[in-house]
Amino acid sequence: MKAVITPEESARLDTVAADPVEMLMERAGLAVALAAVAMGASYGSRVVVLAGPGNNGGDGYVAARYLSQRGSAVEVYALAPPKSAAASWAHRAAVEAGVRMKPLADPVRADLVIDALFGSGFRGGLSEKAVAWTNSGAPVLAVDIPSGLDATTGQATGPVFSADCTVAFHALKVGQVIGRGPELCGRIEIADIGIVGGEGEFLLCEEPDAPRPARHRHAHKWSSGSVLVVGGSAGLTGAAHLAARSALMGGAGAVTIACPAALQPIYAGMAAEIMTAGIGTGTWFSPADVPAVLEAAVRYDVMALGTGLGAGQEGFVAGLMEGWRGPLVVDADGINAIKSMDALATRPSPTLITPHAGEFHRLTGLEASYQRAQELAATTGTVVVLKGSPTFVAGEQLWAITSGGAELATIGTGDVLTGFAAALIARGLDAETAGRSAAYWHGRAGSALAHRGTVTADLLAAEIGRFAW
Repeated sequence: MKAVITPEESARLDTVAADPVEMLMERAGLAVALAAVAMGASYGSRVVVLAGPGNNGGDGYVAARYLSQRGSAVEVYALAPPKSAAASWAHRAAVEAGVRMKPLADPVRADLVIDALFGSGFRGGLSEKAVAWTNSGAPVLAVDIPSGLDATTGQATGPVFSADCTVAFHALKVGQVIGRGPELCGRIEIADIGIVGGEGEFLLCEEPDAPRPARHRHAHKWSSGSVLVVGGSAGLTGAAHLAARSALMGGAGAVTIACPAALQPIYAGMAAEIMTAGIGTGTWFSPADVPAVLEAAVRYDVMALGTGLGAGQEGFVAGLMEGWRGPLVVDADGINAIKSMDALATRPSPTLITPHAGEFHRLTGLEASYQRAQELAATTGTVVVLKGSPTFVAGEQLWAITSGGAELATIGTGDVLTGFAAALIARGLDAETAGRSAAYWHGRAGSALAHRGTVTADLLAAEIGRFAW
């Protein structure tokens, strides 16, 4: 678990640090120099340090001094003279160590460029001379954050450095995790420079934060967690099947698809190990089918509602959300059918919803963001899994899940996530932990599968089984 902080919190921590700024700068510059060595900066390597006027530039001056002492051919190209006392100190120390200083000019050939122009407090655009260096062709090591990238939003208003590696100090910044941050920061190394504490904007989920319950040796299929997937409609039969298969691969002992009766033969032929319950008479659910679904659900621990349900199901969904008293996972058309926040807030049992940005907007009328997901969770008591890059899980805490990548941008992978989350709740996790764990291992499964070929939802549902325990 890592706390991800805002630039404002980072600046506050700097001001209350027990050690002098110069000592923090010395440690930061050393960390950058060590990262440069790991990237290949060695004796005789030509290293260009681009230094800004602030403390970020000061970190660059310290790194230049260390690399010069190690034998690298280092030159510092300064955008402007140092403007802080600490940066001035670092500049003098680098000059005394023999580091060559030049004003920022057109790019030159280099084996490595260290971007120490601007830190996480920067806003706006880069100067014309700085922009030229964004396409130098050399590998880039960014100090704290690539210059031009907004450390709050993860966006850039113009040209921006694209780093192969970024050395972040003390903690990740929000803009390194959201927006364009992950693609522009490259590999991120977090350096401990002696700062402690800090209020996180959200938490970064790591493997220890994503538990998966063990199965007792005396377990049987009904004690191992059972899931009823309610979904399916004409033309959308695959979604409910993917959710059900993922629930089974995710460790649930018994899984049934409750579907419109006319579709039951289709589901019965898809997978022998998934049970089916035909409801009503047609190929779509209706509000009149609610009692029959609730009767079918009596034996199950968790209901997963919405995958492949189809449009226009407001009455059916409202009836199930009111009548089902157990844990509920709602996805896709189930979310689209929710017309009142009271339907979420008044549920007596845990509720987890898994919207993507479009579904979140249709549900709330607001543009999706992690802040608004957190607000929705707080006002309704619902666990919100806001799917995206990263995925955010909002409950009592706010977590960012970065384990997945672009390989998950294919139809049906959200249905797989729904089934997996339902299985983890059925296996005994609370809804917030289940949402976090499902999103994390769903991403890990997608990443593993992508190393072998194209990710499709049916392959992903099978791959879930490798990460369910």
